[in-house]
Amino acid sequence: MADTDKKTLTPPAEGRLPIRTVSILTGVNAITLRAWERRYGLVTPQRTPKGHRLFTQQDVERINRIVELLDQGISVGHVKPLLDQAPGDVAAPSKTDEGDTWKDHQDRILSTIEGFDEQALDSSYNDALSLYPLDIVNMRLTTPLLRLLGERWKKRETGIAEEHFFSVYLRNKLGARIHHKNQRGNGPLLLLACLPGELHETGLLFFALAAVDAGYRTLILGANTPLPQIPGVLEKRFCAGIVLSGSSKPARGVINTGLPDLIGQVKTPVFIGGDTAVSHQAKLEQSGAICLGKNITQGLQLINKTLNTRQSR
Repeated sequence: MADTDKKTLTPPAEGRLPIRTVSILTGVNAITLRAWERRYGLVTPQRTPKGHRLFTQQDVERINRIVELLDQGISVGHVKPLLDQAPGDVAAPSKTDEGDTWKDHQDRILSTIEGFDEQALDSSYNDALSLYPLDIVNMRLTTPLLRLLGERWKKRETGIAEEHFFSVYLRNKLGARIHHKNQRGNGPLLLLACLPGELHETGLLFFALAAVDAGYRTLILGANTPLPQIPGVLEKRFCAGIVLSGSSKPARGVINTGLPDLIGQVKTPVFIGGDTAVSHQAKLEQSGAICLGKNITQGLQLINKTLNTRQSR
């Protein structure tokens, strides 16, 4: 990453970290960290004389532990009593408790979608985004909702309209936040695109939002991007990395021909995320691609490591 980004990851002399650095290290955005402090008392950062939050390394470890518990399906309101327990001593949440936590969010949002009420939808969705990391919101809320809406297309009179309404909302919601961050950022530029045949770009947009939160800028080409177009884009805009997202069944020829041809033409590292990276990992890595898997935070950490290694050569 650029020198300016490296500086953001360097602890101050006192060993305390600003909230932006903690967000990069943990994958939890600043809005969520503030909500965990104010609403649940999960973290207690120190303050500068001007009121800015400063976190210790112990705080970072605590935040990582909170994320682990949330990943297990424990709701944010039940996390605090479990933080002091050893990981092996925490009982897994029952399927009922885990399901109820997210079913409540899903039911509220589904109701706003059925009523085509964008203001209520935005309020409910913002509530989830303020309490949970992007990875978890995407996995346990957004993806199940999109799947459910897709299954209801033919069962409801307004089923198609409901799915389109929510998809456009997500595109506008995430896109606006990404655009705002891009205009203010000066970090390395990542080219983001969906593989040929991939028509759903929501996962790519979630990754883009996490990337700009981590200090990157993004150039997004969107769904169903022809791979031969990418080298021409790179001739006009320098990008530190290429991130491609796809489903478990990419279009014919992408894995065996399209991606190897692209990797052979460019010097920029090519990262693959989503189901494609999991189901075709061995073949992709053999062609020179770097697989990120499906976890956004871990994927960004791998991109950081790769770009830092290349820069130090």
